[in-house]
Amino acid sequence: MTEPVPEALLDVTVTVNDVPRHARVPARRLLSDFLRHDLGLTGTHVGCEHGVCGACTVLVDGAPARSCLMFAVTAQAHRVTTVEGLGTVEAMGPVQRAFTECHGLQCGFCTPGFVTTVSAWLEDHPDPTADEAREAISGNLCRCTGYQNIVRSVLRAAELRAEGVVPGGVVDAAPNRPVGGDGS
Repeated sequence: MTEPVPEALLDVTVTVNDVPRHARVPARRLLSDFLRHDLGLTGTHVGCEHGVCGACTVLVDGAPARSCLMFAVTAQAHRVTTVEGLGTVEAMGPVQRAFTECHGLQCGFCTPGFVTTVSAWLEDHPDPTADEAREAISGNLCRCTGYQNIVRSVLRAAELRAEGVVPGGVVDAAPNRPVGGDGS
């Protein structure tokens, strides 16, 4: 009987939440597994493993992507932002704060996917209607809330962003200017 050939490991370096991160992984390692198991960033959840539910959504170069459908090696030379990169419990970003204020979560399993999706969507849609918010979240599934409070959360997040709220609840004096003010 022949011994199985060990799978070759590849060096992967990905900028995750503005920090270059490195690991040696099999070529078939999914980005979701790379984030959760290799980097210990467990905010990205894996639900359906088919790209349908949206729980694994992260931002790749600012655009929502299903991390359960993407190999970690394909994320090299890209910026990946997980829910951990959008704020902390002590310094919530405007979308996280809105979900908390509006009770946009119950069990919380789907919340990271909603937060990343909504964060990216509000960049291009700063003043949404409720119908537009419903459409924006239509690719993410939630089994607990019935979506009303999630829609309210999207609208509230837009308000907070318009007020200039940045992670930590601080109000930016020039909300249309990038945080840092110098384009950074």
